[in-house]
Amino acid sequence: MSKVILFQGDSITDGNRLRDNEWDLNHQMGHGYAYIVNSKLGLEYPEKNLKFVNKGISGNKISDLSARWSEDTLRIKPDILSILIGINDCEQVSLGGNGSDAGMFEEIYRKLLDEAKADNPDIKFVLIEPFFLPVGERKAKAEEYFSILKGYQEATKQVAEDYGAIFLPLQSVFNELSEKYSPDYWCWDGVHPTVCGHGIIAEEWMRYCKELI
Repeated sequence: MSKVILFQGDSITDGNRLRDNEWDLNHQMGHGYAYIVNSKLGLEYPEKNLKFVNKGISGNKISDLSARWSEDTLRIKPDILSILIGINDCEQVSLGGNGSDAGMFEEIYRKLLDEAKADNPDIKFVLIEPFFLPVGERKAKAEEYFSILKGYQEATKQVAEDYGAIFLPLQSVFNELSEKYSPDYWCWDGVHPTVCGHGIIAEEWMRYCKELI
């Protein structure tokens, strides 16, 4: 029986994936890190007949993810659930919008994982750290972004530890890369990765998570 690997999150995961015609396997994974992971692992392990699914939605905050959890996660019954969420909550808090603060973010995150675990006790979680780079129009607010985002990063790491999940740290990776090359080589607006940025996320995902496959 093949494993189902589900990628959840916001626009970084979404990657402009096709929604209207799910039979079109050429486009339903989008053009981001999820697509790269699918291509690399699918090529390496054809005998495993892995099924990759992308349900990321651009603009999603953790409350949005919660609202569609039953339909877009539990219904799919993933064996491996990978989540990247938090930067939109950070941005909305910065703008005075309706993003969850770090405490509420963690509370909702735990609720979602509890529901997934109740549905499948053997599920494996991969929690990806939200990240930011001082690039583009957001560069002027970099200090504020980093200050707010830290709470979501710490919450994600703590939840991962408490649920026995793989925690994929990205902020330190992008920080180190940005010391060698300009940050805008990896991220074009502070939030969304370039093609090379997506390549790094995919590389780190496979490095940390290959054992699950």
